Amino acid sequence: MNQPLEAFCRLGLVHFMAFPELASGGGPWEETVRRIALDPFFTAIEITHIEDPAVRERVRDLVRLARLSVGYGAHPAILGQKLNINALDEAERLAAVDALRKHLDEAVYMGAETFVLLSGKDPGAADRTKALAALVQSLDELCDYAACLKGPRVVLEVFDCAVDKCCLLGPAPLAAEVAEKVKTRRDNFGLLVDLSHIPLLQESPQQALLPVQEHLAGAHLGNAVIQPGLPGYGDTHPIFGTPGSANDLPEVLAFLKTLLEIGFLNEAQRPIVSFEIKPQPGQDSAIIIANAQRVLREAWARL
Repeated sequence: MNQPLEAFCRLGLVHFMAFPELASGGGPWEETVRRIALDPFFTAIEITHIEDPAVRERVRDLVRLARLSVGYGAHPAILGQKLNINALDEAERLAAVDALRKHLDEAVYMGAETFVLLSGKDPGAADRTKALAALVQSLDELCDYAACLKGPRVVLEVFDCAVDKCCLLGPAPLAAEVAEKVKTRRDNFGLLVDLSHIPLLQESPQQALLPVQEHLAGAHLGNAVIQPGLPGYGDTHPIFGTPGSANDLPEVLAFLKTLLEIGFLNEAQRPIVSFEIKPQPGQDSAIIIANAQRVLREAWARL
């Protein structure tokens, strides 16, 4: 590709995954955000809940000063607190939605343009239809709240449904069905596809992206170990080329190619495309970020 990738998207990092010590809301927020702010490769950053209000304010000022686009990921809260927005128990569902409204408030404060979340557990075939209805209801309520705040777009990331997180969404056709239902009433909703989840769903880039292309609001670049028994098996986001993993240069290339073909990567909107990578035991965050940057640059050069 003759034109730079930056002409078609804003390159970002899921910050709380690359620095997992931040997932609880505490930790070296300012130091690690500053490291990304100083790296001209990145024009976007995806953050999560910051516990200390004073630190939150300083991080907000830092990303503004650095001219970084901001996304907000609610994953640590959802997984850590076992929030289930497709719970069959109405009280549990409402509690999850209420908790996420508070995170939406924080996303607005941080100037985020996307609010990324995931569905709850797949309850199985017998109750799946009811769970899907509950999911649509929750997404509708969250989109309504975000619209009232004039806040970020609500974006649902599709996860594996049978290996690790075992989420309701899920396979691309089902994700498209949910998106269509939500978007009949709300225009501030979209889907996010992560390269790391594609092999866990036993899909190809085309199978994962084509059914949802009209709803796609974000993309992540990551990896997954798919051989049981090997270190990092499941949805742990190891670096590209990890032994026993599914994704390396050829898979990144195929993913980018499909994103171009469906028009997601484009010069008009320049959506956020972020690395979602996590250091495995003994690995350094800065090194795995550099690894990912090199893989991405080479993949783009081969298009």
